[in-house]
Amino acid sequence: MSKAEEKPVPNPCVGVCALDENDLCIACQRSGIEIAEWGVYSNEDKRQVWEKIKQREQGHLIK
Repeated sequence: MSKAEEKPVPNPCVGVCALDENDLCIACQRSGIEIAEWGVYSNEDKRQVWEKIKQREQGHLIK
């Protein structure tokens, strides 16, 4: 599958943007930078953010 045919990676945003003291959104668990740059990230970058989100949800603080 070429990059042009690759399915887009879904945005984890749930419409509640509020950053905590660690600069992580309390709803989607992305950092402020990850939120701001999501639109320019490659699909691989977005998949890496999803992996970080999973780790953050398990209680690991990963910036």
